[in-house]
Amino acid sequence: MNKQTKIVLIAVLALVVLLGVFVAVYYFSRPDTESGGKEIIVKVIEGDNVKTFEIKTDAEYLLDALNEKNLIAGESGRYGYYITAVDGRTANEDKREWWQIVKNGEQTTTGADTTPIKDGDIIELILSTY
Repeated sequence: MNKQTKIVLIAVLALVVLLGVFVAVYYFSRPDTESGGKEIIVKVIEGDNVKTFEIKTDAEYLLDALNEKNLIAGESGRYGYYITAVDGRTANEDKREWWQIVKNGEQTTTGADTTPIKDGDIIELILSTY
């Protein structure tokens, strides 16, 4: 085996180890989910207009619960599922609008597809501008 082949082999091995570390960190630091039946409250907020939906679901993630009620539309992106419309109201990109997710009073840092839900959660979908 020549020197160049050894270097490539070591680089590939290092890459595999690094990938394993990233997977392990994600696995052990991901938010916990709750299986089984749960009831969540979803508030759709557009200015002073507030609509409240009670959702009973077995879903572990917000996206699945919202899709069960056909409440949202959106698209998957590199940061997760991005909500583009809620209850028939599409955010207007020309007006710099977007749908913000707030869970139990705190803005989420995850997309709807990776936001875990638990019984009693209060979710606010707020039409915001930036």
